[in-house]
This record gives sequence, structure tokens and C-alpha cells, in this order.
Amino acid sequence: MELYQKVEEALKAAMRQKEETAKDALRMLLTSLKVKEKEIKRQPVQSEIEQVIATLVKQRRDSAEQFRGGGREELASKEENEIRVLEQFLPPQLSGKELEKLVEEAVAGSGATSVKEMGKVMKLLMPKVSGRADGKVVNELVRQKLGAAGQQPG
Repeated sequence: MELYQKVEEALKAAMRQKEETAKDALRMLLTSLKVKEKEIKRQPVQSEIEQVIATLVKQRRDSAEQFRGGGREELASKEENEIRVLEQFLPPQLSGKELEKLVEEAVAGSGATSVKEMGKVMKLLMPKVSGRADGKVVNELVRQKLGAAGQQPG
């Protein structure tokens, strides 16, 4: 449980340095991990921990967007600071080109030819990109590729 221990160590450091934002974000992460542990009745493996972190980052992004829309800039900033704390524990994000290459490989590997077969592609693709790319972006790229593939004369 290397990643789990890194999170615990980061929380201890944040407490010692009195970094409130980091402390709040890491406590929330550890609570989410404990909930996950009870849910699956074992310690989560690294990929499951990364999935929890990615979910929390997504929630923070959505919250920040809503706070901005409501004119609450200080709360949006707090959410974005928490995102920065959480992202330290995720693998580096894929570049646009890397993601596009993986999407093309998944489309070819699945044999999908239309948007109706998107599930096949996503099943192959998501384990490779999980935690390293936003699901919405992945979904849109796959949709575009399959849309283009479905329009080719045949």
C-alpha cells in the first residue's frame, strides 16, 4: 500500500506545517479511501486508490465551476488548491497526442465501426487511461473517431 502510505505521510507533513488546505484535502481523501475499503472489504490496490483520487478531483472541478458561476471566487480557489494537492498522487496526465493514439489503438483493437459499438472501445481503453485522462474527454474522442469511421464509404 505504497500510495496509501504516501497520502498518510503527506497528511502528517501538512499538519506539522499547518497547511490547512492540504490537511483538509488529505483528510477527505483518507476518509474516502476508508469508505472504499469497507465497500470492497479489503485494502484498495493502487489503481483503486487512483480511481478514488480521480473521482475527488472531478468533484472538486465541478464544484469550482459552480462556485465561479455563482460569483464565489474564494470558494472556487479553495477547490482548485485542493485539486493541486490531490493531483500529486495521480500518475501524470496523458498528452492530447498520447490519448489520441490510445483511442485509435482501442478502436482498431475492438473492431468497432460505429458509435453504437462505443462500449467495446471504452472497455478496452479505460483501464489504460484511468486516472490519467478526464473521462469526458476520452468519451468525446472515442465518439469522434467512431463517428468519422462510420461516415467512410464502404
